[in-house]
Amino acid sequence: MATIHDVAKRAGVSVTTVSRVLNNRGYISQKTRQLVYETMEELNYQPNDLARSLLSKQSNVIGLIIPNVSHPFFGEFAYAVEHYAYEQGCKLLLCNSQLDPVKEREYLKMMKGNQVNGIIMGSHTLDTEVYLNLNYPIVTVDRLIKGFPFVASDNELGGRLAAELLISKGCRKIVHICGNQSLDMLSNLRTEGFKSVADNAGIETVILETKMNVFDQKEYEYLIGNMFVDHPDLDGVFATSDIIAGHVIGKCRELGKNVPGQIKIVGYDDVSMASWFSPGITTIRQPIEDMGRMAVHLIQQQMSSVPIVNENIFPVELIERETT
Repeated sequence: MATIHDVAKRAGVSVTTVSRVLNNRGYISQKTRQLVYETMEELNYQPNDLARSLLSKQSNVIGLIIPNVSHPFFGEFAYAVEHYAYEQGCKLLLCNSQLDPVKEREYLKMMKGNQVNGIIMGSHTLDTEVYLNLNYPIVTVDRLIKGFPFVASDNELGGRLAAELLISKGCRKIVHICGNQSLDMLSNLRTEGFKSVADNAGIETVILETKMNVFDQKEYEYLIGNMFVDHPDLDGVFATSDIIAGHVIGKCRELGKNVPGQIKIVGYDDVSMASWFSPGITTIRQPIEDMGRMAVHLIQQQMSSVPIVNENIFPVELIERETT
């Protein structure tokens, strides 16, 4: 079985150079990097990742815990995190908590056992004390925990933009479908921004919260069905995600309500499906790719013990399509 010394000898470089290529450390020219990779392939050399991690006490693995990998926002966010982690010589350990605190706690233990470089927390079912006791580089997504950096979009502005657009389009009774406000999430600011604009304009609003499992699509159908029964005179909907907005469109089609003629709809996120939908969903775009890149960057900054900015709030953008 080939060793790192065999690779160095065949490639005509030092063992240190091969090690730097493997660990993505220090400056290595692209030509030398390619030579080392080709030599490793010729010799069928397989680095012992476990031994390397035990020696360096780093695994070059970043842990990501998200609540629902099938949700488009978290799917696209995970894609961005993996892409930028890989560019920096790291791999991704992806865990799907399904909003189960038992699973989330077990995943945290597994990550500690695997000596991950850091943890990006997109699932928030556990108390903040659990995170504070981890003693790991941590980045949270859409949640403020004192002492930890976080990434989020400008949720308050997003809510304001949605309300302003619907009001400018003539809506006079707007329903806002949002996540459960008892959850300690920065995304709750979308509701605050929306309410502020609507109240100042004297517009009637209805706030409909999901249950604790904010990703239960059967719950969306139930909530939206009751919405049209209880508020037949509504003329606008601001949904806290494009998925929910899509369900509203489906119910409108089922009830024979024209979109945007009778009902105008604004979503949130601007995931890929928002533009594929028919009619295309007007939405508030979160820069998901930039948020994923920053999450990886913040993990690396903490590992290097360099000063970091805890509040990383990204601008949002109104993307108008056919639903308004």
